[in-house]
Amino acid sequence: MANLLLPNADGSIGTFTLASGPAPVKGSGWNRTAYAAAHVVADPLADIDPWIGTAVDWDRTLAFREYLWSLGFGVAEAMDTAQRGMGMDWALALELIQRSTALAKAGGHLIASGAGTDHLVATPETTLDDVIAAYEMQCEAVEATGSRVILMASRALCAVAKGPEDYALVYDRVLSGLSQPAILHWLGEMFDPALAGYWGNADHLTAMDTCLEVITANAAKIDGIKVSLLSAEKEIAMRRRLPEGVLMYTGDDFNYPDLIAGDAEGYSHALLGIFDPIAGAASRALSALGQGDDAAYRAAFNPTVPLSRHIFKAPTRFYKTGVVFMAYLTGHQDHFTMIGGQESTRSTVHLAEIVRLASDAGLFPDAELAAARARAVFAARGVGN
Repeated sequence: MANLLLPNADGSIGTFTLASGPAPVKGSGWNRTAYAAAHVVADPLADIDPWIGTAVDWDRTLAFREYLWSLGFGVAEAMDTAQRGMGMDWALALELIQRSTALAKAGGHLIASGAGTDHLVATPETTLDDVIAAYEMQCEAVEATGSRVILMASRALCAVAKGPEDYALVYDRVLSGLSQPAILHWLGEMFDPALAGYWGNADHLTAMDTCLEVITANAAKIDGIKVSLLSAEKEIAMRRRLPEGVLMYTGDDFNYPDLIAGDAEGYSHALLGIFDPIAGAASRALSALGQGDDAAYRAAFNPTVPLSRHIFKAPTRFYKTGVVFMAYLTGHQDHFTMIGGQESTRSTVHLAEIVRLASDAGLFPDAELAAARARAVFAARGVGN
């Protein structure tokens, strides 16, 4: 255990005692496919302007992926957790995918990587053919590395499409050219406001009809779909309507224990950003699930839900700050610096609550280390320790 001073919501300062939790161990016997969307580690000593330039610590970034694989996870590479579109552009994303996939192939690990259209900035002159060409270029580059494609939602398509039929046209064309089945990603507007109205309708249930039509028409080219709408009810409704053989990968960082456990009519696999900071607990939970031990499954997973809901609270797109803060506290990197200067997107009080909730969930294998590192961050933000 270790003590440190933390700010409270009312502006007061109080003492909090951190407790050490269990060390992460490799999972076994999983009956769900589980990808962890992984963050990137910035190079804090690079002489750049962080709002303009980007510098990655490749050794630490790739070491974190080795850590996730060592626990049994697949890695979902170059996704929004890796600050795609929030500090990481396509050129850097491709380098990340190339480096990670080479490691995955050498070690026989599972990897899938994001392909989108983020190098294309939509203008009034942008056409659906432009969007298709952008998707195809990225998909070809990702598949050339040997990685499975995660077909990311497109801001450009959302801006250009006139209705559901345009989405169907684009996805039919892009999926038809893939060499192996892809994972689709429906990223809700809570994660990226530019994606509001995706699939041609602002109502998620109506949009779901279009998405399911696309999946049904292209089922042979689709491994599954990751749904990130933060609604268990919508995910379950969609899961029950998927064609046979197409998997549901939960992207719900609020309700993942129930969705992965499932019900009499089915369950979700997982592709989650929260698995990055809670990897040890998630590995224990998935092992317990595979052994049919519901009590152990809930004991490992349920305490992490308050932390996840806090990290992913609105504005949800800033959740990456909490993810990287946890990586720093647990020793996976030696600083709390992010590409794009994104460490500034959450308040000091928000970070303090992460410390409390992570401790309550048993996520600090070394409480002394976590406390020492937290003290440095809070001291820089005006909290004397």
